[in-house]
Amino acid sequence: MWWRVPCAEDGRVTEIIPQLYMSPLEFTALLGAVAMVVARWLPPAARPGLTTAVGAVFTLSAIALSVAGIRWQMLPVLTGAVLALPFAVSPLLRRRSGRSAWRARWWLALPGSAACVGLIATGPVAAWAFPVPAFPEPSGDFAVGTRVVQWTDPRRPESFTADPHDRRTVVVQLWYPAQRSPSGTRRAPYLGRTEHEARTVSDALARYAGLPGFLVDGVPRARTHSVFNAPVAGGGGRFPIVLFSPGAGGVRTQNTAWAEELASHGYVIAALDHPYDSAAVVLADGRTINTELTSTDDRDKGDELAAGWTAVRAADLGFVLTRLEQLGRGEITDPLTGHLDTDRVAVTGHSMGGAAALQAARQDRRFGAVIDLDGYPHGPVSPSLQQPTLALTQAITPETDQRYLPRLTKALKLNTATSYRLTIPDAAHLTFMDGPLYLPPVPSMVGSLGRAESPRAVAVPTLAFLDATLRHKPGDLAGVLSAHGDLSVHRPGDGR
Repeated sequence: MWWRVPCAEDGRVTEIIPQLYMSPLEFTALLGAVAMVVARWLPPAARPGLTTAVGAVFTLSAIALSVAGIRWQMLPVLTGAVLALPFAVSPLLRRRSGRSAWRARWWLALPGSAACVGLIATGPVAAWAFPVPAFPEPSGDFAVGTRVVQWTDPRRPESFTADPHDRRTVVVQLWYPAQRSPSGTRRAPYLGRTEHEARTVSDALARYAGLPGFLVDGVPRARTHSVFNAPVAGGGGRFPIVLFSPGAGGVRTQNTAWAEELASHGYVIAALDHPYDSAAVVLADGRTINTELTSTDDRDKGDELAAGWTAVRAADLGFVLTRLEQLGRGEITDPLTGHLDTDRVAVTGHSMGGAAALQAARQDRRFGAVIDLDGYPHGPVSPSLQQPTLALTQAITPETDQRYLPRLTKALKLNTATSYRLTIPDAAHLTFMDGPLYLPPVPSMVGSLGRAESPRAVAVPTLAFLDATLRHKPGDLAGVLSAHGDLSVHRPGDGR
């Protein structure tokens, strides 16, 4: 119930209402601010009671927000209310009445009230433009658990440091089918194991994107639908595995909505942080490794750098699969031991992660299927792919990158297995990650599918492809995929 005395520990009054993009506490403060402006224009007899009640509600809400943490979107709301306060209180203090007093002051109160309303209205607009992300409810039969592991490859030196004894370390987040947790169990935060880690990663992502950190300060406040360390779903079955590599500068959690949807349908998702590439990687000992990626205006040099980073990522993916095989056999103690089907593994990635997935599959036949989420194929196109491959892309035009489509098509045509390229209508590059859930709905940036539809537009064809290739579900895969966009099918021999 909204009209209780709010407290900072009360999750119900601080949790965002998706349709409003505000919490009940914030919405109460907003209503109080509006009512404070309106109070000035009520008949004199009605002002005292309303002004007193509104002032009390607004003050309590503002205090509670200060304790819980004020989002920047609420600052114009609070400012507008404070500026409206003299207009609401002044008539009470002066004890004046009558039409002459009212008419003498309207020219001052009217523009002041309009300015206050404009400030207050900025709050919900900003909350809508930069919301706390509300993750879609997974549609599968399983609840979703998550956990984070950190593994070091003793055979591979860390190429980003000069220390000859430094070995490559990766952080991996697993989403898996889980048992239902008791009602009220706290859900896992987005972007990190703790709110502190989430804020560290959020700030680093904002710096990488060139945005002021405060604009996306709602992102680390988000809660997902996963539960940390939830018991693995029973039944004795083994679940297929999907490895995921994020985009350049991206982090392991950037496709959480997609990962939760797949896990709810019986897949184990293993998403990687790539240290010195991801915007920020928080290690188990508390150290934070920030990105060392550099950009260049020289296209040839940029291609060379990207190919090198892609190769490192591909090696990371192969190493993680080896660890998952050891975990599945019980060589590593883990709750997922006995629940992993390491004979059914797909490798996926977004953007540069998609390029890494393609490279990993070329080098490692343990991967049985490949999904490239709008990723330009950096690096060599040989040896040929030998696994069923799905490339999900935005509409590719010469303005997007005139080299993109020819290179991607060549890679798919050379495949010795059937490949599919599905163009998602109204998608943009960030449609293929969680971006539409928390960035302004600018079509050129996140597409025009909308916050609710964007995750579904990516997850549904992905699931259809995985079910067909890893679970060998019968049916017309091309027919299913073509219902979701413009489909091109490349069968073995097309490129020869």
